Amino acid sequence: MHLGPDAPATQAAFHDFLERAAREADALILAGDLFDAWIGDDVALRSPDAWLRASMAALQHVSARIPLWLGRGNRDFLVGSRLAQHLGARLITEATLLDTAAGPVLLAHGDEYCVEDQHFQRMRRIVHNPGVQAVYLALPLSMRKRIAAWARERSKQANQHKAPYIMDVTPAAIEDAFRSAGPEVRFLVHGHTHRPARHHVSVDGRDCERVVLPDWDFDHAGAQRGGWAIIDGDGVHLHQHDGAPQPNC
Repeated sequence: MHLGPDAPATQAAFHDFLERAAREADALILAGDLFDAWIGDDVALRSPDAWLRASMAALQHVSARIPLWLGRGNRDFLVGSRLAQHLGARLITEATLLDTAAGPVLLAHGDEYCVEDQHFQRMRRIVHNPGVQAVYLALPLSMRKRIAAWARERSKQANQHKAPYIMDVTPAAIEDAFRSAGPEVRFLVHGHTHRPARHHVSVDGRDCERVVLPDWDFDHAGAQRGGWAIIDGDGVHLHQHDGAPQPNC
């Protein structure tokens, strides 16, 4: 969703979705990058901006009615247990095997599978280091904001010179994820790449599916996109924001 102060239309669409999920779903799992940037739970709990206060209230409304889980993405990997507790949610810190009506489903943010992007993976290892995170979170708020803005701008510039396949998942990494999850796992659901689709994957002769969640953007001309996956006894279903299923690939 990449929520932030500059995405009011996206935020409104997401809040509508939350209300629908609270009415119709048995549980809601958000797979990371809920926020466009996150520099520490203390900021949200101490003095949240109006947009953040509204989104936290919407999430609390969901958690009061159905179970809510928060995953971490590459933009909001510093989301922690304090925020989850404040929202009445549970925190997912890494790829997780879900026990569902469709059988076991592997859920991940997806950035861990983009192994061809060696620069990104090197930076990912650094920022996920608990010691580095502790030092960063101990810095004054103004310094944290400057570092986050610098890192985001550097990432944008670097991505302009990368081939598209580098920023997508690596097939071998996906196959390894299925193998590690176990032979009974047929579905992997992830986001991150902004390339929503259903991909058929053959893993050691086993038919599997990789379901890629869409990103959300209702604030830029011509964008108007978003969506979600529904997991039920019939499998995993990928939906656009208007409710039309995504085609298979």
